[in-house]
Amino acid sequence: NTIYKKLKRSKNKKPYFTDVHNLPCIEKLVCTVEESPEPISTVIHGTIPGWIRGSFLRNGPGKFEIGKHNFNHWFDGMALLHQFKIEDGQVTYRSRFLDSDCYRENREHERIVVSEFGTVAMPDPCRNVFQRFVSRFEVPKATDNASVSFVKYKGDYYVSTETNFMHKIDPETLQATKKVDWSNFIAVNGATAHPHTEPNGTTYNMGNSYTSKGAFYNIIRVPPEKSSTADTLEGASVVCSIPSADKAKPSYYHSFAMTENYIVFIEQPIKMDLLKILTGKMRRKGINEGIYWDPKHDTIFHLINKHTGKPNPMKYHTKPLSTFHQINAFEENGFLVIDMCCSDDGNAINNYLIQNLRKSGAALDEVYNTMSRIVPRRFVLPLNVDKVTPRGINLNTWPHSPASAIKTAKNKVVCTHEDLYGDELLEYGGIEFPQINYSKCNTHPYRYFYGCGFRHLVGDSLIKMDLHDKRIKVWQKPGFYPSEPVFVPSPDSTQEDDGIILSVVITPNKDKSTFMLVLDAKSFEELGRAEVPVNIPYGFHGAFNSM
Repeated sequence: NTIYKKLKRSKNKKPYFTDVHNLPCIEKLVCTVEESPEPISTVIHGTIPGWIRGSFLRNGPGKFEIGKHNFNHWFDGMALLHQFKIEDGQVTYRSRFLDSDCYRENREHERIVVSEFGTVAMPDPCRNVFQRFVSRFEVPKATDNASVSFVKYKGDYYVSTETNFMHKIDPETLQATKKVDWSNFIAVNGATAHPHTEPNGTTYNMGNSYTSKGAFYNIIRVPPEKSSTADTLEGASVVCSIPSADKAKPSYYHSFAMTENYIVFIEQPIKMDLLKILTGKMRRKGINEGIYWDPKHDTIFHLINKHTGKPNPMKYHTKPLSTFHQINAFEENGFLVIDMCCSDDGNAINNYLIQNLRKSGAALDEVYNTMSRIVPRRFVLPLNVDKVTPRGINLNTWPHSPASAIKTAKNKVVCTHEDLYGDELLEYGGIEFPQINYSKCNTHPYRYFYGCGFRHLVGDSLIKMDLHDKRIKVWQKPGFYPSEPVFVPSPDSTQEDDGIILSVVITPNKDKSTFMLVLDAKSFEELGRAEVPVNIPYGFHGAFNSM
């Protein structure tokens, strides 16, 4: 039986959060594959609904070594872009390595030339000992290996990571058409791979800046209009800059939340030691070595008014937690409700080393059991709090959640969460990679979300969560590892879950049998699958581009 509580061990050993045994080896999920730039026919099983017309785009690492040198972290592999083109019930597949500068330079030199998140660039063997020593003190250039997600600005698709570089992509061919540098438009050193878009096309994102006055978290706005066909991020602006509480050790964040009137930034106690990161090349240490969990600090919700650019003076605190993906957020009757996938431990990012993903037996079990499970939680933040608001009482009078919010100081409200799940979810390892009916429900009250169950280091089931009764529907097959579910609404849909779910399912123990899965979003029953005659590694994020 799986035990879903923290199992303490001695002071010299890692805490165990679960007690799972005999996990299957998944090393083939992180093996290098060849690209397939020309369309390949797939074998259809079941039915692909004829109304689905467009391309299911996916992004993730696809090359894990250069020459004789291996990447260390899952995030480091060279970006491989995937396209499942769906039309008239048929599906073709193609893939293409992102033609980034670092990909070309790595292949040209047959070694890792550009440092990645967990891998330091190899020294040039043609340089003498002195030159190689001096090169350690050079500021490393940011990678343009955009392997995290497909994102959209001004109607165009880009692939993105968390540095200042993105690549504009032709979604029909997967070819990169332009490299774009955020710092040419605004003073930021990078941006997340999870922007939010309003119905009119205005897009918001967040990015850090590092100055002589310390580190800042910046809210970015990109307008929806193009001034010319060549336009990329022209007109981007910084709406608000939030100073980091610790100037030299800002919080790491992967995404943020948005409501109709607010951007919600979650400052969590996953810290980035900027000195360690800047000196990493000299010490032969990756960026990941400078990121650490510091539970002595609270998690703080910062609310920034999208229209005025002013931060709310009230700061909403909760206990230390980590969150990579928010599910949704909305405002109702004077409250801001935010739902997130959360964990009580922030060390997970450093556990996704390639060597860990390739372990087997007891060693693999140990990696999994020393990682805290990720579960959905709801926070309710009262918006109408001021200097006359009484302290010491629960300000959450919103009738739909038992979460609490108590004013404890002039500008401080302490919050506790509501669990958005029952014990049934824990049997599937919690949930991550959350998705909603974005076009209908983002920034609005909603009922359903979808994600991957994690009874392994990667997703091994697909889950539909009903927030009305906290019940779940599950799609799961032994030995199958589905990716992030993407919701596509059906034509003329009226209900929130009228549509289908798309996911790429990897089968590491079956050669060339990966498939694109189509589920009915309402019943969560399989409608069909398109089997691909090539191997595909497990990826991160994607999008559906309708025709």
